[in-house]
Amino acid sequence: MLKLFHTLSGWPLWLLHGIGAALGWITYWASPSYRRRFNDNVRQAGIEPHAARPAIAAAGRMVAELPFLWLRPPSVPIRPRLDWVGDELISTALRTGRGLVLLTPHMGSFEVAAQAIAQRFAADFGPITVLYRPARKEVLRAVMDESRARPGVATAPATLAGVRLMMRALRRGEAVGLLPDQVPPEGMGVWAPFFGKPAYTMTLAARLVQQTGAVPLLIWGERLPHGEGYVVRVSAMEEALPASGHHEAESAAVINRSMERLIRQCPGQYLWGYNRYKTPRSGD
Repeated sequence: MLKLFHTLSGWPLWLLHGIGAALGWITYWASPSYRRRFNDNVRQAGIEPHAARPAIAAAGRMVAELPFLWLRPPSVPIRPRLDWVGDELISTALRTGRGLVLLTPHMGSFEVAAQAIAQRFAADFGPITVLYRPARKEVLRAVMDESRARPGVATAPATLAGVRLMMRALRRGEAVGLLPDQVPPEGMGVWAPFFGKPAYTMTLAARLVQQTGAVPLLIWGERLPHGEGYVVRVSAMEEALPASGHHEAESAAVINRSMERLIRQCPGQYLWGYNRYKTPRSGD
């Protein structure tokens, strides 16, 4: 698989996105359970079906672009286009020296967001540390281990050791990134409303901010049509997090509402097939 990823990494983005769009629709029609979850989540969020329909192809594009984003040579920039909206919020936050917590939902190209930050800010402010869950299958783990080691991007596994890495990065005044709408293992989250339905929500995102005084910002990578590239969009949170870590459910609800507002901006690029309302798995 690693050899295949290396081969695909040299293909143009428009071709990868075209193949991915087809795969997205094939998956949608071939899997009744995926199709049902996709439509149930859209209905739960109150999104019009026609507004969410482009997300079927977008899910395939997300997978197909990974070889390009993960395994292209470090000297090759993100191409053909990478634009920014709100990047001054990042530079202002990093200059405070308090650290920066970047939050993004499963929307657009969340992989490109971290690389774009590294490409633009790592030389002056140090790397961004991103939280990830190691793949369970060994063949995928080998691909992820090699591909995520990119200049300016450090990785932290979704374990206690990984959390410590992120805390240390924040105390050095660096940036960290995570997906707060990812279902955490049992014991690492609380139940909080997400589009009006209880969803098991990580407490880590809020705790990183509350325990370090870091600046929280919202970010997502919009995928442009026809393989034209990406726009990285950065915005401030509309609601402040509670000052104390004792209000975990309230903090989780604030972050969920922030994710909802982002998703409503572009429902056609959200990963509606993600099993957001599942019961958490047990584990450390």
